[in-house]
Amino acid sequence: MSTERKTVIITGASQGIGAGLVAAYRAKGYNVVATSRSIKPSSQEGVVTVAGDIGEPATAQKVVEAALSHFGRIDSLINNAGIFTGKPFTDFTEEDFRANISTNVAGFFFITQRAVAEMLKKGSGHVVTITTSLVDVPTSAVPTALANLTKGGLVSATRELAIEYAKRGIRFNAVSPGIIKTPMHAPETHSFLDALHPVGHMGEVEDIVGAVLYLENASFVTGEILHVDGGQSAGR
Repeated sequence: MSTERKTVIITGASQGIGAGLVAAYRAKGYNVVATSRSIKPSSQEGVVTVAGDIGEPATAQKVVEAALSHFGRIDSLINNAGIFTGKPFTDFTEEDFRANISTNVAGFFFITQRAVAEMLKKGSGHVVTITTSLVDVPTSAVPTALANLTKGGLVSATRELAIEYAKRGIRFNAVSPGIIKTPMHAPETHSFLDALHPVGHMGEVEDIVGAVLYLENASFVTGEILHVDGGQSAGR
């Protein structure tokens, strides 16, 4: 076990933004603990995978234990796991509610709590959470109350935690994307989704990866909600 390299935990790491983050952090020389429900074992040096539901405390515990047993430290946590369910408010089901609360809220809470406990032992760390610009600027084109309820809470928690831990060496930031071109968006929806952004197109995975890496290196930045949304948060 080597404790010289920094170690990052990345949730929702099997595809899209998460997979892009894994590759980017490895390119920066970090050890990576990658987790998602469907993630496969990795043969890549410096990468350990943990399959499981991040909304379950047991999964969070396994992820933190894997980081410590394989790499001896936790320096950063990227809370990327999330789900989005867009439908009229009165059409949401109890299943929709529980799924969104589990992944978006519990999936943030349990892993962050455990990772921060380890960061406190060495007096440094960084947590980045992926939210959504729909929290700040709702649109009539897409009803998103459940996303606002869950992801909006993460924005507030990010600011609170940044202040709570400001003098203890741990930074908390968030990246607030627009709609990013990932496998979760079918090609036939792209024209509609492009038009939701003032710049006229969706973002790319590398746009979000670049924002996360900026925050990783920005030692004087904490409590920031960095909008990477093609102008959505500026207005419509």
